[in-house]
Amino acid sequence: MTTARRKSYGVKGAPYVLPSPTTTLRRARSAPYFFLLPATLLFALFFALPIGYAVWLSFHKVKVSGLGLGAGARKEVWAGIENYTDAFTDSELVDGALRVLGYGCIVVPVMLGLALLFALMLDSEKVRLAPFTRLAIFLPYAIPGVVAALLWGFLYLPDVSPFYFVLERLGLPQPDLLDGGPLYLALSNIAVWGGTGFNMIVIYTSLQAVPAEVYEAAKLDGATPLQIALRIKIPMVAPSLVLTFFFSIIATLQVFNEPTTLKPLTNSVSTTWSPLMKVYRDAFGTGDIYQAAAEAVIIALVTLVLSFGFLRAANRRNKQEAAL
Repeated sequence: MTTARRKSYGVKGAPYVLPSPTTTLRRARSAPYFFLLPATLLFALFFALPIGYAVWLSFHKVKVSGLGLGAGARKEVWAGIENYTDAFTDSELVDGALRVLGYGCIVVPVMLGLALLFALMLDSEKVRLAPFTRLAIFLPYAIPGVVAALLWGFLYLPDVSPFYFVLERLGLPQPDLLDGGPLYLALSNIAVWGGTGFNMIVIYTSLQAVPAEVYEAAKLDGATPLQIALRIKIPMVAPSLVLTFFFSIIATLQVFNEPTTLKPLTNSVSTTWSPLMKVYRDAFGTGDIYQAAAEAVIIALVTLVLSFGFLRAANRRNKQEAAL
């Protein structure tokens, strides 16, 4: 009695041959790289390549011969660190960085403080309508930044804002939030209103991961809800606080939408109010893409150094606490 031999597809009369163990192992090892290939190509095309091109532009400039007319009158030449030197000595870029520093000193602590407070309140046993409250706090984050800036800009304008109408009827002072020092508060309010919900969700999710037995043990020891929040909940969500602080620092250094959107509404916001606005003005306003590229590289390096330094300090502190 003979058994039927398996045939390979598409080849008549050819016996089916199993792949060797070496071939199977080679295919298994190469399979992950095929899955990573699309993401790698997208990363290279839309992230690594633009960054490399910006760095290349930052070391070049245009040399104009004569009146700059005719073929060959404008040439792209090597500039070395000239663009970086001009950027570091540019008073507009330095002033923009100082304004963003003041803006960040308002936004980051207020936004994270409110996010932590809301997360602790939602994690309380006595909270009511928790799903609706979570959605209401998170909803501003779902609104695009430009739309949020336009909405608040409408509320800041004295001629059309309903708040100013109410203040006028009540005989109360009507501060101009789009001029002088109050402008920082107006811009910070937009960022806090839009970013608190996201940070709250991150912290609240971390609180939900804390075992209930920890809270029960604390209650048996006589701890009050305030003591549980200060001595248990906040220390246990410290990694989430570090993460939200890290994201907030990056968002603050890259502030662009809010001042750009409010600029047509007031003369207090210049085209170089923030460093990114200065980059945009140089690249698309004056047409100096080489200087703009150098400024963009500087901003990226500052963001990288601050982020890396903060994360390294946080990791060192966590290791010291774990050793204790």
